[in-house]
Amino acid sequence: MQPVSRGWSLRARRRAAAPLALVVLVAALTGLGGCRDERAEPVRIRIATGSPTAVYHAFGQSLAAVLNRELPGVRADVVVTAASAQNVRLVGSGAAELGFTQADVLPAAPPEQPGVLAVARVYDDLLHLVTTAGASVRTLADLRGRRVSVGAEGSGTEVTATRLLTVARLGGDAVRQEHLGLDDSVAALRAGRIDAFFFSGGLPVRGVAKLAGTTAVRIVELGEWTEPLRRAYGQVYVTRDVPQSVYGTPPVSTVANPNYLIVRADLPEALVREVTRLLMERRAELAAAHPAAGRMSPRSAIVTTPLPLHPGAADWYRASKP
Repeated sequence: MQPVSRGWSLRARRRAAAPLALVVLVAALTGLGGCRDERAEPVRIRIATGSPTAVYHAFGQSLAAVLNRELPGVRADVVVTAASAQNVRLVGSGAAELGFTQADVLPAAPPEQPGVLAVARVYDDLLHLVTTAGASVRTLADLRGRRVSVGAEGSGTEVTATRLLTVARLGGDAVRQEHLGLDDSVAALRAGRIDAFFFSGGLPVRGVAKLAGTTAVRIVELGEWTEPLRRAYGQVYVTRDVPQSVYGTPPVSTVANPNYLIVRADLPEALVREVTRLLMERRAELAAAHPAAGRMSPRSAIVTTPLPLHPGAADWYRASKP
């Protein structure tokens, strides 16, 4: 056996030892330490996502494929949900192990013993207000009296859109609100059953891109409403651009807020450390599933206010510093 080089850093040794530690952990969790003839159940990781044509689902499917390929004894799969608010509930209740959520869905001050912690800040969700190109909806104020989907119940879209309508004095009965998911919103707009819909997602939202490929659409400018939202609901909101290249529509600015990959607080540190490692080290593969995943970096991933990082995630970020 060759002697270990003195130049081999502590960080490198920790990286090399992590997969072995995970094998030991999974063996313990699945009962592999007992009789070899017993067929062990894999460690299940359910990833709460969102609509099948939205970013969370594409990202979650790619992440599940990475985890299944590279973590022995782990079986990861995705769960279709209404997105953010429902995802937080599922992870917090133990009905899912991982999930995606917008930051504005989270409580401003997490409890002392939170059931949910953060793995990473992954990318920014941009609020889309989508209508047909020939419609008279050109500004947010034009929604008054019209039929508008504000997102599925339990979604981050619903939270952000409802807050936006409130600060714009379009709450209550001022807008005829429908609570539809992305796919149903697209179908309803195409059929003329609604005049516009909101959806919050990373660029590009595939459901919106598919609609724009068959129907002339307009993305309504919302950037002016970032500051009113920040004053009313906190500093999480920022302004981001939707370039013409995304949907073939005139460029606009809109309200955005970061979203996080969250995790059950009681998951073992070794397992979460490995999930964090693969999330960061397989960014190119994840970005092939959706470009939003390629915008992650360890530097930005650790900013998960108001949610603390899981100790396993925090350990990986500390060890990975150059």
